[in-house]
Amino acid sequence: MANTYTQLYTQFVFSVKGGGNFIKEHFRDELEKVMCGIVSNHKCKTYAIYCNPDHTHILVGIHPSISPSKLMEHVKSGSSKWLNDKKYLPGKFSWQDGFGGFTYSKSQIDIVVKYILNQREHHKKQSFRDEYLLLLEKFDIEYDPKYVFEWYE
Repeated sequence: MANTYTQLYTQFVFSVKGGGNFIKEHFRDELEKVMCGIVSNHKCKTYAIYCNPDHTHILVGIHPSISPSKLMEHVKSGSSKWLNDKKYLPGKFSWQDGFGGFTYSKSQIDIVVKYILNQREHHKKQSFRDEYLLLLEKFDIEYDPKYVFEWYE
């Protein structure tokens, strides 16, 4: 009997709802571990993750049993629930609708991992808005500026 073999690497980028820098350093590492656990629970592998104060980058090797949209639904809803249960923030935390998904070949993994792990330094020079729009352009993704994230700068 044949099996399914894939090599699917995707960098997901998604943003905090409400315009704040809600992801704080004192719980960032724990939040990243929660998200990685959700990814693992869906037979996928996290190669790199960084939760910026207002958005997250995560590079995942995706198992063929789950769609990128369904995986992000689980990661975002599960991490929001965890944050709200922990009461690290006043009010209700949530992620904005949608995400960016950018695919890579195996030979590009090390470059993308370094890029994600260097987010703190990267955003001293470039805003999230500029970074995200550049990714959309680099990957030749057609988009309507009205339906990209809400920007809070």
